[in-house]
Parts: sequence; C-alpha cells; structure tokens
Amino acid sequence: QVQLVESGGGLVQAGGSLRLSCAASGTMISRAIMGWFRQAPGAQREYVATISWPGTTNYAGSVKGRFTISRDNTKNTVNLQMNSLKPEDTAVYYCWVSSNYWGQGTQVTVSS
Repeated sequence: QVQLVESGGGLVQAGGSLRLSCAASGTMISRAIMGWFRQAPGAQREYVATISWPGTTNYAGSVKGRFTISRDNTKNTVNLQMNSLKPEDTAVYYCWVSSNYWGQGTQVTVSS
C-alpha cells in the first residue's frame, strides 16, 4: 500500500513562486517513477512532470523552464518548484507514483 501526502499549495500572484512537496510511504516506492499532474476546473487531469529513480526528468511543454521537479530517495519525497507562475497554472495539483498511486491533491491558485 502506498500513501502520498502533499503540501505547499496556496494563493500567489502571477510571477510568483510556490513549492509543492509530497511524502510517500509504502514498500512500492523504491525505484518508482514519481511525478505531478494537475486538474483545472472543468478540465481533464493533465501531466506536469515526472522524475525517475536515477533522476531523469520530463516536463510538459507548458511548464518547461518554469517548473523544476526533484526527489529525495532517502526520504521518499518528491518536490515541484514552480516559478514564474501564471493564472493558467491554477489547478489542483496531484502527486503521483507509478504505476497508479495518487495523492489527495493540493490547490494552487495564481491571481492576475
């Protein structure tokens, strides 16, 4: 069983920064891919970024260059540093661990 607990969401002005964190527990974390997805109101959940166990990262085009994903394998945590935030980044952000484990979501709101 895998449990994911997210933190760090909130309200920020456009151009600002936020850092999301996700703490994972469970025997399936080792070697798992970890990442973030988001879901805006009225939209489908979409991919944001993932990071493999050795640290290979991938990003959605809409966040590349602004967001940075990282992980600490000793603490089973994954983080998402979000800079230069835009109103269109407003969404509920979900932590994800392969193959199909999800956090409860944390709200990020970017005001214009």
